[in-house]
Amino acid sequence: MGKAMVSVRAILIAGPTASGKSALALELAERLDGVIVNADSMQVYAELRVLTARPNEQDTKRAAHRLYGFVPASTAFSTGDWQRSAKREIEAICASGRLPIVVGGTGLYFKALTGGLAKVPDIDPAVRLECRQLAEEGGTAAVRAALAGLDPEASNTLEDLQRLTRALEVVRSTGRRLADWQQEAHGAPVLDETGTAQLVLAPPRPWLHARIRQRAEIILGEEGLSEVCKLLDMDLPATLPAMRAIGVSEAAALLKAELSAGEAAEQLTISTRQYAKRQETWFRNQMGHWPRLDPSQNCSQALAIDFMRKIEQAYP
Repeated sequence: MGKAMVSVRAILIAGPTASGKSALALELAERLDGVIVNADSMQVYAELRVLTARPNEQDTKRAAHRLYGFVPASTAFSTGDWQRSAKREIEAICASGRLPIVVGGTGLYFKALTGGLAKVPDIDPAVRLECRQLAEEGGTAAVRAALAGLDPEASNTLEDLQRLTRALEVVRSTGRRLADWQQEAHGAPVLDETGTAQLVLAPPRPWLHARIRQRAEIILGEEGLSEVCKLLDMDLPATLPAMRAIGVSEAAALLKAELSAGEAAEQLTISTRQYAKRQETWFRNQMGHWPRLDPSQNCSQALAIDFMRKIEQAYP
C-alpha cells in the first residue's frame, strides 16, 4: 500500500482511556509513514504492559512506536522527563522525513509539548516533606481532599498522586495555583500547534463505559494478574506512579482474596470511569479548541480516512 501525503508537521491525538486512540494512530501511521510517540504517563513503564493496554508485538510490527515501556517502575518519571524524551524522538523522526503521531491520554503531556513547562519557584522543603507524607499515608484521596479548597480545578482534573501532590506543594509553598504559574513564564514548546493536526476522541459515555468494562476483564485476567504479582514482588514504595496505575490496587486485592473477581471488576470499572471523566474534563477545559471526533460510529480504518480528509481540507 502506498503512503498518502499530508502537509502537517505532526499529528496529535488525545482522548480518554479505552477510546480507541492507539488503533487510530496505528491506522494513520501505516497510511502516512508515521512514527507513533507515546503521550500516556503510565504506558512509559516497562512492567505495565497489560494494565495500560500498551501496543503489542503485532502493533509494533505494523508501525514504529517510541517512548513505550522504556522506564522502570522504580522510577518517578516526570512531565519534564517526558517532554525532553519526546523532543529528542520528534526531532529524530522529523529529521528522517517521517511524520510524528503523538498519541495518549495525559493532558499535561500535550500541554508541555505545545506550551512548554512552567518555571515554578523552588518549593519550601518543609512543605514538600509535609505534602509527601500526606501522600504516603493518605494516598490520592487525602491529597485530592487537601487540594480541593486551595485549587479545585487541579483537584478535579489531575490524574494521579504524583501530579496532585505537586499541585499541593506549589499552592502551599507559593500561595498560587500551579495553573497560575503555567500561564506565565514557560520554557520553549517542543511543537507549536500551528501546522500540527490536533484531535480529541470524544465517544458517548455508554460506548466508552462498555469498553472500560472489557478492559477491566482483561486486566483482571491471567496475564494482568501475573503482571501485578511481579510488580508487587518488586516491593516498591506505594507513592511511585507505577504503583498508582489504575488496576494495581484492584488486582492486588483480588490476588490477596480481599475481593472476589466480581467485586474487583466492579471497583476497577468504577475507578476507570472516574479517571476517564477527569481526562474529559481536562480536554474540555485545556484543549477545548481541538477538533472532536466520535469514534463510536466507525471502525479505526474509516476514522483514519475521515481524519485524513479533514487534515487535507485544513492544510491544502
